[in-house]
Amino acid sequence: MITAADVHAAVGAQTVRALLRRNAEEYGDLPALTGADGSTLTWRRLHDRVRAVASGLRALGLRRGERMLIGMSSRPEHWIADFAAVQLGAIPCTTYATLSPEQIHQIALHSAATVVVLEGPAELRRWRQALAAMPGLRAVVVVEGAGDGHVPFAELAATPPATEPLEPVGLDDPVTMIYTSGTTGDPKGVVLTHGNVLYQCALQELIQPVPPHPRTIAYLPLAHVAERVLGMYLPVYSAGHVTICPDPAQLPATLTAVRPHGFFGVPRVWEKFAAAVQHELSRLEGDLRTAVDRARGLAAEAYRIRADGTPLPGELAAALADADKLVLRPLRERLGLAEALRLGSGSAPIPPEVLEFFGSLGMTITEVWGLSETTGAATTTYPDRYRAGTVGLPVPGMQVRAAADGEIEVRGPLVFPGYLQPDGRVEPAVDAEGWLPTGDLGTFDDDGMLRITGRKKEIIITSSGKNIAPSRVESLLRRHPLIGHVAAVGDRRPYLTALVALDEEAAPVWAAAHGLPATDFAELAADPRIHEEVSAAVREANEALSRPEQIKAFHLVDRPWTPDGGELTPTLKLRRAVVEQRYAAEIDGLYAKGRSS
Repeated sequence: MITAADVHAAVGAQTVRALLRRNAEEYGDLPALTGADGSTLTWRRLHDRVRAVASGLRALGLRRGERMLIGMSSRPEHWIADFAAVQLGAIPCTTYATLSPEQIHQIALHSAATVVVLEGPAELRRWRQALAAMPGLRAVVVVEGAGDGHVPFAELAATPPATEPLEPVGLDDPVTMIYTSGTTGDPKGVVLTHGNVLYQCALQELIQPVPPHPRTIAYLPLAHVAERVLGMYLPVYSAGHVTICPDPAQLPATLTAVRPHGFFGVPRVWEKFAAAVQHELSRLEGDLRTAVDRARGLAAEAYRIRADGTPLPGELAAALADADKLVLRPLRERLGLAEALRLGSGSAPIPPEVLEFFGSLGMTITEVWGLSETTGAATTTYPDRYRAGTVGLPVPGMQVRAAADGEIEVRGPLVFPGYLQPDGRVEPAVDAEGWLPTGDLGTFDDDGMLRITGRKKEIIITSSGKNIAPSRVESLLRRHPLIGHVAAVGDRRPYLTALVALDEEAAPVWAAAHGLPATDFAELAADPRIHEEVSAAVREANEALSRPEQIKAFHLVDRPWTPDGGELTPTLKLRRAVVEQRYAAEIDGLYAKGRSS
């Protein structure tokens, strides 16, 4: 059993900066970072470039404790700029590419950043208003097409590394800042320390070991805590090799090319993988279909048995080993995940049937729960301890409890030191005993596994006084491949209704498979056959819900919900206030129909 002492021992006194130097000295010729163009930096070359850019940033006036904002896609220069700020003891912060100019302006002023690093002309246009309003801004660095007094990134990269010693950096010093996605209010600047991120990295290595110098893929935004840990700090900790995939459409091809040793996907990614594999399996016939069904049956049985740590019976283990070698592993190879030993999901609930489907392919996906404020995962299921609908047990060293009102509270080494204040202070968010209220509601089962039931600020209270967590209702509806996003509505109203957005990718495929003509999103949403299919999904979901939770009516929206459109946060969480305001007339119409019927 892994303990907090084991994790602290694995971290030692190392910092991200010290580990970068270690990798350059001990693993200098090993690959560190591969860009979208296929070019690869070794650990030695990466460290050299980080040191050069750090010297350039210091010459621009960036100092210890100051903030540096980065507006850039996932590319090697992003990693280099970020680690260069860390070299100086400054605090790098990546902003989401989907932010509006107004949101950028808000974050720019709040951060009081002294240096901004942008990708090129498009970012400069979006940032123009913010840059003009930043009183303490000393320099704007541009990777492509610098001009108008901006500093070319290439100029920083050509700076000779400084010879003077760097200021000391310890585990309690900040290593990054992440702005929360703002589902219920203004974004907050979450400051994380070297100790926070390296404790999380050591946990990952101890809980689910992978081969030395593992291969990984970075495809999520670096403004997201999951990619920060898994795509930046964990590879530094393990001297691994990161391949950047900046275009999500290229993820399947990148997976098969890289064959990573671990992969983290938000639920929608796993759902789309499952749909693609199920489509392929549906086309099998004859003996091959029989062999695949038998192998999947064995794996599904093993998945159920392993859930509580029970060892497999010898006969089943032997039969599964043969079936895995001949049938299941080749299927996983087609996904590019045959070598992946560390598989995870988080950010939202993943449907149990998706977990069970991958279990039938010999893949155990661990589900995690946490927030930016807990450096990512504060709880996890394990390869030999998992239960559908739960997010597992507290990770070693973390304590998790439910307050009197059901709000989940946490404390331990992953809890952040606090939120950045406009005057530069970092203000703690914990109480006198170190407990952090998370805003999530949950319960524990008899084995201590946590089940998240909703968000405290998102509870719907109907006019009859029933308290309903919309996340449960919405997740049941999203199980249907046609449905991309759902917003349950009903606060201070007599019953629940829902706004439903089709899945942009799945809806046209479903339509073609069912003989509907190829149409655009709005036409699909208006098609009676699509409407009837969604109605069937609502009826099926209602069967699993109590009467107050059931959806009485729904409206199919005529456009997809996206971060750019404002309905979703950059991490694809629902912005309820925006959705309900935007579709106020449609919502009123749903209840008007109910009154007239």
